[in-house]
Amino acid sequence: MSVRRSPDLVLGVDGVHRCPWGASTPDYATYHDTEWGTPVHGDVAVFERLTLEAFQSGLSWITILRKRDSFRAAFDSFDFGRVAAYGDADRARLMADSAIVRNRAKVDATITNAGAVRDLVEAEGQGALDRLLWSFAPSRRRARPRRRTDVVAITPESTALSKELKRRGFVFVGPTTMHAAMQAMGLVDDHLAGCDAARC
Repeated sequence: MSVRRSPDLVLGVDGVHRCPWGASTPDYATYHDTEWGTPVHGDVAVFERLTLEAFQSGLSWITILRKRDSFRAAFDSFDFGRVAAYGDADRARLMADSAIVRNRAKVDATITNAGAVRDLVEAEGQGALDRLLWSFAPSRRRARPRRRTDVVAITPESTALSKELKRRGFVFVGPTTMHAAMQAMGLVDDHLAGCDAARC
């Protein structure tokens, strides 16, 4: 059965139909085609995505995307055990690192969240953050959005996930940020109907 394409899709010179944001720059096109909406698993990978989504708050995602390798270098490849042990010298190092976003609240949140991940994994075993996050995936797969205006910024699931993470000691995990994370990590499929990259 053929899928009616969203009228909001953009046809690239390469013949690929993309969501409008994914057609705006080559960096976005690659991310849109190969990562966004693809299921992400593993405690370290999930911690990285949650961290980057928190850093994106108030900024353009392209800013974070272009600095992602620098974030990985600055935060020990998001090894949450190591990040959880960061002290004042590490905070000073991060705040002096022009290759990342130097925001004290977000740096502190990353260290706090690393400790929360460490505690969760120590209590519930490897994969605990992964399992927790994915337990909030919608139980029923819904149709892909038809129009850009159909894509929402917050859902009951993202609100519930935010509440549970906060209960477990996480910060900078508001419902809007969590919905963006859920979109990026494939818990929900918000590629527009007929998007060629929508393969999750």
